[in-house]
Amino acid sequence: MDLFTLATFTFAYAIAVLVPGPGVAAVVARALGGGFKGAFPMVLGILAGDLVYFVFAVFGLAAIATWFGPIFVIIRWAGAAYLLYIAWKFWTAKPGAEQMKPRNEDALKTFLAGFSLTMGNPKTIVFYLAILPTVISLDQMNPLAFVELTAIVVVVLLIIGCGYAWLASAAREMFRSEKALGRLNKTAGAMMATAAGLVVLQH
Repeated sequence: MDLFTLATFTFAYAIAVLVPGPGVAAVVARALGGGFKGAFPMVLGILAGDLVYFVFAVFGLAAIATWFGPIFVIIRWAGAAYLLYIAWKFWTAKPGAEQMKPRNEDALKTFLAGFSLTMGNPKTIVFYLAILPTVISLDQMNPLAFVELTAIVVVVLLIIGCGYAWLASAAREMFRSEKALGRLNKTAGAMMATAAGLVVLQH
């Protein structure tokens, strides 16, 4: 694919990822509550979900998302429930100096929360179905074009997702007192609960 086409897709996708939504809110909340390491698995989970929808769109499998609609509803509610659980943990956490230390939280659960968050959002595949035909005819998609577009999705989402996580984590490091940590925990909890609400309200 020519550079102009790749640049167009990259620009459109970057804007879509940059716009705050349930994914951004969840990543920021996770980083505020558990640092960058705590948020990174969620970024990977969101990326995995994005790639699944991207493959669906590229290979004309959008019908699968419609056919198995009830499954995606279940995934959405399960993801929202786990985000609410995380929100409750942040809200009720007792602030202390130990909170500033990196925590080895369950990376798999965090990854699955990010994955279910994306899979429960059908707007993701709608975006791909809207933008891809303007970039390349899907019936003419070849292996090289698929690899190029996949690489763009991976690189852009990782850079922006990790950027949000790093900024939130850096802000967390600015707060050292127990009072400030308590407020930070409640902020993270509120943001995570908001993310869960946005997931449920997605259509």
